[in-house]
Amino acid sequence: MSYTIGIDVGGTFTDFVLTSSGSTELRVHKSPSTPSDPSDGVITGLGELAELEGLDLATFLDRTAMIVHGTTVTTNAVLTERGARTGLLTTEGFRDVLEMRRGVRSRTHLYDNKYTAPPPLVPRHLRLPVRERVDASGTALVELDRDAARAAVSELLGLGAEAIAVCFMHAYADDAHEREVAEIVRELAPDVFLSVSSEVLPQVRLYERVSTTAMNAYVGPVLRRYVERLVARLNDERFGGVLLVMQSNGGVAIPEIVTHLPASTVLSGPAGGPVAGLAHARGAGSEDCLIVDMGGTSYDVSLVRDGEVQVTHDGEVNRQSVSLPMIDVHTIGAGGGSIGWLDEGGLLHMGPQSAGADPGPAAYDRGGTEPTCTDADIVLGYIDPDYFLGGRMPLRVDLAEQAIERRIAGPLGLGVVEAAAAMYDVINLVMAAGTKDMTLARGVDAAEFPLVAAGGAGALHAGMIAAELDLSTVIIPPTSSVLCALGMVLADLRHDYVQAHRVLWSAFDPAAARELLDGMLAQGAAALDREGVEPARRRERVTADMRYIGQHHEVAVEFPLADLDGGAEGMDRIEAAFTARHEQLYGFSAPGRPMEVIGLHATVLGRREAPELQQLAAESGDTLKGHRRAWLPTERRLEDVEVHDGHRLAPGQHVAGPAIVERATTTVLVPERFTLTVDRLGSLILSNKEQSR
Repeated sequence: MSYTIGIDVGGTFTDFVLTSSGSTELRVHKSPSTPSDPSDGVITGLGELAELEGLDLATFLDRTAMIVHGTTVTTNAVLTERGARTGLLTTEGFRDVLEMRRGVRSRTHLYDNKYTAPPPLVPRHLRLPVRERVDASGTALVELDRDAARAAVSELLGLGAEAIAVCFMHAYADDAHEREVAEIVRELAPDVFLSVSSEVLPQVRLYERVSTTAMNAYVGPVLRRYVERLVARLNDERFGGVLLVMQSNGGVAIPEIVTHLPASTVLSGPAGGPVAGLAHARGAGSEDCLIVDMGGTSYDVSLVRDGEVQVTHDGEVNRQSVSLPMIDVHTIGAGGGSIGWLDEGGLLHMGPQSAGADPGPAAYDRGGTEPTCTDADIVLGYIDPDYFLGGRMPLRVDLAEQAIERRIAGPLGLGVVEAAAAMYDVINLVMAAGTKDMTLARGVDAAEFPLVAAGGAGALHAGMIAAELDLSTVIIPPTSSVLCALGMVLADLRHDYVQAHRVLWSAFDPAAARELLDGMLAQGAAALDREGVEPARRRERVTADMRYIGQHHEVAVEFPLADLDGGAEGMDRIEAAFTARHEQLYGFSAPGRPMEVIGLHATVLGRREAPELQQLAAESGDTLKGHRRAWLPTERRLEDVEVHDGHRLAPGQHVAGPAIVERATTTVLVPERFTLTVDRLGSLILSNKEQSR
């Protein structure tokens, strides 16, 4: 027997999904995260998994063929501003592009006259200009001053730079100057992490390119140290299998590749959710779904359309631009650890501050004193304090009540239960608003999609979020609390490439575009060769960034590579695809208006032997565990409700709300007016018969 393990390191818990050869059963496990060194939590959780399998850790890992790991190391480095000390070399006269951005305010804060941009990842004294200049056509207007470049590198090293980013004007058109400076850095400091824009992001838009290149350098040493430490600890425990790392684009890759492009992991953790969410939506008969993941510190929303996980090239982490391909995830600070607080006017807020894993919610009895969403859920009767994590982690109701009384109930003149209910309502409204913002910005109506609920706290809140958004269906997979970890087990190998190619559509040369795309696809094929993927298990995908002349934002248009060999008919098909996509995103199109191409993208995928999702047996026993007094969120009162054993529910069974369904790693609230049914894969389907759609 051999094992495959998916691991997702979250802010509060580290999640594990275990599959074994010859079996469709999945083992789900959660272990507290260790923010000071995430590898400690990983090794501890693996030891607990081994014990559940009746093995010692060394024997367990010796039998493990593959570990797929999603990490928050790079994410946290950016969020906490604790990345490597990074230097930036850029074209003379453009030293402050990283700080100027695209203006005083970001695109998401255009109308906030009090908005203050975050400090750049590289402070000004570590941003040094180099005399050189290349224009947009690739012509060198000013040759590189090699002596000045060497002096600048030496100065950065003297200032203690652990990483160096190199980003020159229009290097996407000709990268000769960047390559020369890169050689100087490798000569003077071979151990310093080096990030070169023409390797990281060879495309137009200077700010996005310099920001992404700087972020790649900023998180590079952090990820490299973590991966090396984790690999060493796994090797010490006799792990001889394959380690893969989840990337932000929803695919996985070997450590060698991600440590070369570490910024590709800044959304490594959340990227697994849509992959697994799609698998369960298909099990319920849908190729479209919204995935909402409510963890300990954050609430992530992502979208699947027509069986495709949505990817964006225009992302931000902690308001710092990163333009590498990543799962289109909208994140807000709302999770089980989100802290309730009152502003100066006495208005209740939930988050974005979080108690995290240390000290955690007050009920954890680890020193936390602030009232959190989890504390409110306990006081409202939704969580059994003696069955949290299947009984492995007892909770203190009295500490939750004291925190809510001191911070919320007392100041507002409310009872503790009423205050907890207000906290529950507010965080549901915050999450519903975040979900609606995400879907509207992408030109879709949330009410047309089933909602896949994930995260340890997601199933307690998904019903009321659905009611707020007028959704009729919620899918709660049997692995909902560890959905991202499951997605890592299911994900394919994936590599993305981009190349600037700005040309008027009327002058577009299909042969030249084909040559560029073939070069990128060859890079992807070489990466899959290193990862041992057979040619028969590979897929390719190409897109063009297109826009009407005068537009600021372009539209990514996917097309068959053969269209470039199809003459005028092939070009017409690409143009029609652009028109349809533009209409879908913006509600209009302008056929006949002059267009241009900005860049080309190529994606290569290597299919993995992913386990089939477990189908539940038809037999079941009595699922009723008893009754518990719980708050009814619609009728606004406490009442005794049925509590069911979620592990005994079989396909086809029904539970009418209000009710609570308990599984070892998650609890489901079935609100009034909802009915719960079980599908063939064991997903719990919440249906609201009163919704309009």
